[in-house]
Amino acid sequence: MSEVGRLVLLGAPLGNPADASTRFREVLATADVVAAEDTRRLTRLARDLDVTVPGRIVSYFEGNEERRTPELVEVLAAGYTIALVTDGGMPSVSDPGYRLVRAAIDAGFPVTAAPGPSAVTTALALSGLPCDRFCFEGFLPRTPAGRRSRLRALAAEERTLVLFEAPHRIAGALADLADAFGPDRPAALCRELTKTYEEVVRRPLGELAEWAAAGDPRGEITLVVAGAPPAAAARPDDDTLRAAVAEREAAGLSRRDAITEVATGYGLRRREVYTIVHS
Repeated sequence: MSEVGRLVLLGAPLGNPADASTRFREVLATADVVAAEDTRRLTRLARDLDVTVPGRIVSYFEGNEERRTPELVEVLAAGYTIALVTDGGMPSVSDPGYRLVRAAIDAGFPVTAAPGPSAVTTALALSGLPCDRFCFEGFLPRTPAGRRSRLRALAAEERTLVLFEAPHRIAGALADLADAFGPDRPAALCRELTKTYEEVVRRPLGELAEWAAAGDPRGEITLVVAGAPPAAAARPDDDTLRAAVAEREAAGLSRRDAITEVATGYGLRRREVYTIVHS
């Protein structure tokens, strides 16, 4: 115990215990209290890591986090260190933790992390899809109507999209994705990452939907879907193109350069603009 309590978020292995960091082990072995999404899984993980957990282990999951959060803030107020760990990945990221993090911050206690594995970035890297810009949507709405509405709103998103989905909803989700985004949109279904039966299936959404409907995939699933192609600029009419070329010529450009600049600006072939100007 110290004078000031502290909350430490632990990035837990997605499946393979060997992915646990040295700092993860150190915090687990020294924290006064360990708040775990599943206490049995935590005990099994500690055993696999050959780590003795001397602190008090308490459950902290979706069903009790609202009630347990004030209790844990009191533990921080008493000067104790709390380690927060979920079944895999970082707490708060589509997992329990946000309420406790927010409450600890509001109460003025330091919050830090021992970063670790992430299903989001792991699946993104394995997907083979563009990784430079992406957005994470977490779990889609559980009802079919809510899911379809959300997917319609995301259909024009140009960044690569990362989603979590439950096995019993994955076939329906993929069918709705293919309907909203088009069956040819590239995607990857990543299942059981870092575990014995890890599988990455890279296919267009339509084929993935058929595969899931026929195969009934199980386990932890992360979906990565390519972003929408950039919306093509509306092609101006011929008179507008002629006027744009004439305007650039009047500004001092040669006709050749004016045509090239207009064609580039509207995403057209130079020959197309040339033909219109000289028709």
